[in-house]
Amino acid sequence: MAVDERFTPEYREAREEQVIGTHSEAIRGPVSDWATDFSHAEPEWAADPYPIQDDLRERCPIAHTERFGGAWLPTRYEDVSAIAYDTEHFSSRSIIVSNFRPPLEEAPVGGVPPISSDPPFHHDARKLLLPAFTKKAVVAQEASTRAFCHSLIDAMAGRDIVDAAGDYAQQIPTRVIADMLGFPAEDSERFREFVEGALEGIDAPADERMARMEALFVYLDQQILDHLDNPRDDLTTYLINAELYGQKLAPSHVAGSMALLLIAGIDTTWSAIGASLWHLARTPADRERLIAEPGLLTTAMEEFLRAYAPVTMARLVKDDMNWRGVDMKADDWVLLSFPAANRDPAQFDRADEVVIDREVNRHAAFGLGIHRCVGSHLARMELRVALEVWLERLPEFSLADSAPVTWATGQVRGPRRLPIRIG
Repeated sequence: MAVDERFTPEYREAREEQVIGTHSEAIRGPVSDWATDFSHAEPEWAADPYPIQDDLRERCPIAHTERFGGAWLPTRYEDVSAIAYDTEHFSSRSIIVSNFRPPLEEAPVGGVPPISSDPPFHHDARKLLLPAFTKKAVVAQEASTRAFCHSLIDAMAGRDIVDAAGDYAQQIPTRVIADMLGFPAEDSERFREFVEGALEGIDAPADERMARMEALFVYLDQQILDHLDNPRDDLTTYLINAELYGQKLAPSHVAGSMALLLIAGIDTTWSAIGASLWHLARTPADRERLIAEPGLLTTAMEEFLRAYAPVTMARLVKDDMNWRGVDMKADDWVLLSFPAANRDPAQFDRADEVVIDREVNRHAAFGLGIHRCVGSHLARMELRVALEVWLERLPEFSLADSAPVTWATGQVRGPRRLPIRIG
């Protein structure tokens, strides 16, 4: 077994001690008033959050709830943007709203750097990841991604109805990220379990949520140890050997960044692919136009990202303050709904419509501020290739009426089940 004094049983014990944090019981049950009692864990939010967001934007642009120990939900683009850029008053040390808040000591690094990191540490931690996600690096991934998409379509041969989420959308980023991290491709089902464990069930008991995260980090520890024994040219070995401020990364930083890439790199992209296919299956005119005008796809893609932005991030209020007329308390959550911002009519013309030839489209699907998605080039490539291959191989398709479409709950929204009829 390779020896690296950073990766010892003692470091795992220290990590467990750091997750004491602050716990509060989530309030389950129907929402009484979305302005004063919102919950993004409720089924009506997962099914169709847009009417709720539109209503709040008109009558209560910064909603509040006592659930999850207290949280705020801005729905206007200008408010979401202002908070995303304001690192003085809002911390990123925890980006998933739940009944658990990590201890203040985790700032400025956080549990999954750099997305959980605050300045000035964030800048340097983010720079470490940039080389793996440049346009040039992403181009090198395209051929294998395209071949894999074709293999998924091949596997659907002879079937009238397929699950475009489980059989296609969810498979693509799972394979891409596994390859980049050097993880076994056969572990893909475990990756899906990790994703759902981290991002859904946010109102489950805190000890249950922590157990799910511990299972993820046990797996990552195993991968780290394997890479210490068998170094190879992948992101895991890169992170193990990377240096920051003249020293190799702390083991918690290595494992945390791997967790970020595994979770964020998979669910956000599979949600975008699935939502795009859902739109095309229920909108024949747009599907037919893209088949007739394949050069329009990159523009349409950006509109799908705007209209069906999958990601909502969170911040924690640093200190008690009055922010734009509301009294926020220290450690209140703030949900940064990029989907709501993307449908603000003050920011976008015909904001509630999907306009696949929209020319001006400065959407926030990849976030705003210092935490704008480091993997946006990769996500765009996967989305484009996935749609190109599907439209080339399966140009005639529609929503199947045999089963309902189901959507993920929580902060990353996309189809979990998407029955599509082929032909």
